[in-house]
Parts: sequence; C-alpha cells; structure tokens
Amino acid sequence: MMNSQEQFIKTVNHQQPDKVVVDFGSTAVTGIHVLAVERLREYYGLEKKPVRVIEPFQMLGEIDEGLSEMIGIDVVPAWGKDSMFGFYNHAPFKLYKTSWGQEVLVPENFNTSIDQEGNTFIYPEGDINVMPSGRMPKSGYFFDAVIRQEPIDEEQLYPENNLEEFKLVNEANLAFWKESAMKARATGKAAIAGIGGTALGDIALIPGLQLKRPKGIRDVAEWYMSTVLRPDYVKTVFKKQIEIALENFSRLHKVIGDNIDAVFICGTDFGTQNSTFCSPEQFDEMWLPYYKKINDWIHLNTTWKTFKHSCGAVESFMDHFIKAGFDIINPVQINAAGMDPVHLKKKYSKDLVFWGGGIDTQKTLPYATPEKVREEALRLCEIFNRDGGFVFNAIHNIQANVPTENIVAMIDAVKEFNGE
Repeated sequence: MMNSQEQFIKTVNHQQPDKVVVDFGSTAVTGIHVLAVERLREYYGLEKKPVRVIEPFQMLGEIDEGLSEMIGIDVVPAWGKDSMFGFYNHAPFKLYKTSWGQEVLVPENFNTSIDQEGNTFIYPEGDINVMPSGRMPKSGYFFDAVIRQEPIDEEQLYPENNLEEFKLVNEANLAFWKESAMKARATGKAAIAGIGGTALGDIALIPGLQLKRPKGIRDVAEWYMSTVLRPDYVKTVFKKQIEIALENFSRLHKVIGDNIDAVFICGTDFGTQNSTFCSPEQFDEMWLPYYKKINDWIHLNTTWKTFKHSCGAVESFMDHFIKAGFDIINPVQINAAGMDPVHLKKKYSKDLVFWGGGIDTQKTLPYATPEKVREEALRLCEIFNRDGGFVFNAIHNIQANVPTENIVAMIDAVKEFNGE
C-alpha cells in the first residue's frame, strides 16, 4: 500500500493513483475557515479545544493530525515564519474571542482594535501605533485589506517602492524553513510550501499588509490600471522581484532539498466569473516571461512541482499557463464561464494537474442538500481522476457558515469514491 506522498507523486505525474489524493488546509487557497473547523471537530467527536488560526487574513483554521485523519488528508503544509500581516505566526499563542463569539488561538502579535461600529482592525507586525492594514466588518468572518495608498506623484513614483517587501532570505528564515519542511516530510504525506516572493501582482498582497507605511502603487484599482497605463513600471517591479526570488530559491533549496513536493508560486487571479481581467496576449507580454523564469529554474534544479492559483473563467489561459511552465492549476472554478470539467480534463489533463474543482463552493456546498453534495463530488471525482492529475479540494476555501453536514457529505463522497 502506497503512502500519501507516493500517491501524490503518481497523481502529479499523471499516472493513475490507487485513490483520489485529498487536500484541505495545506495552502492559503485550499483551507477551511476556523469556525467550520471547530464544527467539524465537534461532529467527529474530537477533543474540544480552541482552534488555531493558521492564516489570519482569511481566518483559516489549522487542520491538526486528528482532524486530518478523520478527513483523509494526503497533503500537509510547510508554513513560513510570518503571517501576511508580518508578525511571527507561531507559538506562543494567546486566546482571542472573535466577533462571532468563537474562542481561537492566535499568535502573540495578533493585535486588534474595534471601532464604534463594531468593525475589527488588525495591524502590520502587530504594531497598534500605526494605521491598521486589515479590516473585518462587524458581520464579517475574515479581513479585507485597508488601502493605504499615498497620493501618487508620477514624478516621484519609483518601482523600488513596490519592492520593499521583497528581500533576500536570512539565516533565521532558512533555519525555520528547514525545520518546517522536515516536519512536513516526516508525516509520510505530500508537502507543499508557499515560499513567497513570486506572487506577481497578486491583489491580496499589493496593499502591503505587512508594511507599516507602504509606498508605491498600493491601491488595487490603481494597480490594475497600471498594468495598462504604466506597463514599464510593472515590468520593472516583476523583473527585480524575480531576481530576488530566484536567489532565495537557490538558498532555500540547499536547506529544504526534496523535503517538499510542490511550491505555491502565485495567487494572481486572471479570471472573473464570466471573463478575464486581461487578454491572453497581455498575459504573454507582461506575466509569462517572469513566470517562465521561475518555473524553468525550479524544474532545472529541483523535483518540486509548481502550483498556480487563479480563480475565474480562465479556460482561454490554460495553454498559456502550460507555456509558462506551471504543473498545477487551482482552484479549477468549474462554475465560471467556459470551465466545463469534461472539456478541461479532455483538453489539458496531459499537461496540467487540476488541484480543486471537487465541489461548487458558491452554490452546491453552502446551499444544496447533503445528497446533492454527494452526487456532485462523486461526479467530479469520476471526471477528474481518470489517469491521475487530480487533487481533490473545493473551489477555494470553505467558508464559515457552510453547513457541517454538507462538508461531511463531501468528505464521505470522496471516501466512497476511494472505496473506503
């Protein structure tokens, strides 16, 4: 009987595995909200304890070993040292009561304030003496970026201002990554790491959540416009960013080696529900050369597979993702225009691993009956798992108030498909 990592290796090399490989919680785009995690733990009769917030921006919960075994997870994360808000994201922890009344575990520098309207604010590096960089609405379950864009003076707009967060990895971070990767490998499961520094224009990161006083182009709308109005500026940022990233990959590979199986490269979205943010031609001009440099280096120097996240109707970009050298596409938004699972599998499955697409998280998972959830999950497993190349996950993160019985129905459907 092959272990999880061996099943994963067959899967990502487009060989038929003995079972569908399952991921929940290994990345910031394949996780489960901390409230849903708590309810799942209660359903399975696991020890009642505060759930750790593993990713504070989206308030994702840690899938510990006990819950992982219940779900049947095959992929584990190798996490970095700091959160998206720039504070140390590991122990020691403190108890924190959320606006919806749940007690969770958060790092010491997870510092917040609440305004008169009941909105919660979080701070870069946990420094409450500067402007907050995240805002959770009173009725919300995760943070949105606070846009702290300074007035733009075209004469004083320098690409290096958008490079402040990209630095060469230091010895402390190297040591942390080494330990994290070795722990992940020791589980016998596949391991994926979001090493960072290669997210080309990801709008979740453009605002500079971890920076106390971000400079440059930090407004999301302004950044999108800049890809058309200031293309040379954007390309200069990408060029220097990739130079730093490739040096970091070289340093990190020396300490991580083959203790990870895949690396999360970039979460830049190119699709909307019905269309794309840019044309394939603009993608080829502005993004593809830099993506290709990253993927080429990784494939030449490591055994890692490369993971690209893009929501939306990106069928027209699939050939371009392949040309850029990506091995894996996520979240496979089958409910977006043109993203028919049968078509995707037939046309692109020899070149791309589909990581996600196992259940519709906009309609089916939150609103359908458990039986409908089961039927859809089984159908999509049948389509995507032929000849490998499929890691089961939902379409993006499972949100806070999704009915627990529906999440369980999805999990049980995968187990049923796997003959468990």
